[in-house]
Amino acid sequence: MKVFIGEDPKEKAAGVVAAASLKRRASIPVSVTSLHLDRLAAAGLLRRPVDARGGLYDLRSQAPQSTEFAASRFLVPMLALHGWALFVDCDVVVLEDVATLLAIADPKYAVLVVQHRHQPQAETKMVDQIQTRYARKNWSSVVLWNCDHPANRRLTLDDVNHRPGRDLHAFYWLADSEIGTLPPRWNWLVGEQPRPDNPAIAHFTSGGPWLPGWAAAEHDDIWLTEALR
Repeated sequence: MKVFIGEDPKEKAAGVVAAASLKRRASIPVSVTSLHLDRLAAAGLLRRPVDARGGLYDLRSQAPQSTEFAASRFLVPMLALHGWALFVDCDVVVLEDVATLLAIADPKYAVLVVQHRHQPQAETKMVDQIQTRYARKNWSSVVLWNCDHPANRRLTLDDVNHRPGRDLHAFYWLADSEIGTLPPRWNWLVGEQPRPDNPAIAHFTSGGPWLPGWAAAEHDDIWLTEALR
């Protein structure tokens, strides 16, 4: 299974833990690729203008950008080319075998995501980052991509580089009937939602112990335990 993880220098430790937790529990072969911004830019794949003065600001979206991989996740079907591919934000701990996802993957869908009905209340996240609100918030933080689905061919490299982020994160190129639903436990928003009985992915969307200045919070032990393995 091809897995892609968002990469951001300020969250390098989180990405290492995310990859290790996924590999540790996988019962099938997995290839993990970090979406490194500089490499994607050097390959001519990602050319979105971002102003980094005083925090990342996406000029196409005219909005703050909390991580370097905000747009790179939408390159996954072009990078994977065929079959099923999984994208996860770097701030996750994978607590279940990802082979389980393939057992519930329905090929009639172009993507499968946890369809959150959630808008964060806090104005900041990740210690000091601006919290941006948009439609379908967090749907794109864990995505099971069906790279063989013809609907994903509507998403072009030009779109990834020029469309506002709010359009991309809302999967604007897909009809609602082409977006499948994953069980909520596959993208539990830590600190934003009650803990499910058996979380499959713990998503530390508001930040975690790897960040300088992070104040201790409930469920930090999940990440810290994984980091010490």
